[in-house]
Amino acid sequence: MRKLFGTDGVRGIANKYPITADLALKLGKAASVILRNGKKKPVFLIGKDTRLSGYMLEYALTSGITSTGADVFLVGPMPTPAIAHLTRSFAADAGIVISASHNPAEDNGIKFFDNAGFKLPDSTEEKIEQLIFGKNLDTYNVPADQIGRAHRIDDADGRYIEFAKGSINNLSLKGIRIALDCANGAAYKVSPKIFAELGAELIVMYNKPDGQNINKECGALHPEIVRAAVLGHNADIGIALDGDADRIILVDEKGNILDGDQIMAMCALNLSEKDQLSNNAVVVTEYSNLAIDFLMQKQGMNVIRVKNGDRYVIEEMRKNHYNLGGEQSGHIIFLDHNTTGDGTIAALQVLKLMQNKNKKLSALAKVLDTLPQVLINVGVKKKLPFEQLPAVQEALSKAEKELGKEGRIIVRYSGTQMMARVMLEGRDDILIKKLANKIAESIKKEIGV
Repeated sequence: MRKLFGTDGVRGIANKYPITADLALKLGKAASVILRNGKKKPVFLIGKDTRLSGYMLEYALTSGITSTGADVFLVGPMPTPAIAHLTRSFAADAGIVISASHNPAEDNGIKFFDNAGFKLPDSTEEKIEQLIFGKNLDTYNVPADQIGRAHRIDDADGRYIEFAKGSINNLSLKGIRIALDCANGAAYKVSPKIFAELGAELIVMYNKPDGQNINKECGALHPEIVRAAVLGHNADIGIALDGDADRIILVDEKGNILDGDQIMAMCALNLSEKDQLSNNAVVVTEYSNLAIDFLMQKQGMNVIRVKNGDRYVIEEMRKNHYNLGGEQSGHIIFLDHNTTGDGTIAALQVLKLMQNKNKKLSALAKVLDTLPQVLINVGVKKKLPFEQLPAVQEALSKAEKELGKEGRIIVRYSGTQMMARVMLEGRDDILIKKLANKIAESIKKEIGV
């Protein structure tokens, strides 16, 4: 069992193990050893979101990396997908992102990209852990005259801006009014510039980070904020990013909130029409609404389901050559454009679709008629196997009998937080809410905080 890495890097509360300067230094050093691709003088690129603790972790990682003789490129606050792109753009040996994504400001995390801009496989993360917890890490320190250098990169913003605009061939967005919520996060500078340079009219909000306000009552977790802006300013579309801008939630001109399933559905149909959907399939997770299966099957397309986590979506896409996939939560991967979920590029693909079809977003989103679904998060003090919790097993058994074949139940632990997630889906909204609450209560009784 891995001691540090979860489903999306190393996460926790800043200045508490494992998100400490001491551990970050060791992570930097171990990653430099494992990811240097046999080079004597490798280069590592580091970016971050807008959390106050990012400074501490950035310098600690840099110290660890340079102590092994490697160089570091520092790009400052940038979206996670921008780091994936810049890792390739600068021909770096690996990219490092300091971010806890949609989590509160007091959290932070460290995740890695390989030299191709993809998240590391479990086996590589395990090698990094083994080196950290072994006895030989300090043997990789180089002599004083071989210590690496750190360079601050000034043109990183411009590189990503041009890359993102190029994903829609610099299509003009004149005549489109966008309400954009940057979540006081990593995209606060670059995303407004991207849409503005393409000619869109912008209403920008939550683009003034102070180190403590990232994701605070804004962004993708609070789409009601951008919804109010859409309705209040008569906008054509609302775009809500999360703290590191790798996920997105949209709002149409009528105020309807659209999740990742709806975004993937409209984009998959469009790509299939143009014979540009690889293997005529889309990759989703277990949380995606069953309606997406029904829609794709009706259109002669396939849905591939994997376990929760965008990294597993991407692994399946790479393995079997798919170019569209994602999560209901808003991680949308257009593998023809970037190697990870990219909220800004996903928004651009939808805007391009609106322009090319000359349709309102509400009309495009009608393609998916979702089934009722409920998700409850339960804070837990420990993550015991659910099979060892009698009250939970009893609640699950009763729920399965009541639902029958008219729905499904998923109960799992979060890979990044001390939470259990209870998801139910079915045709009867009242029934699934009742059953979900009973299961959640049983978890609280056994292991709740």
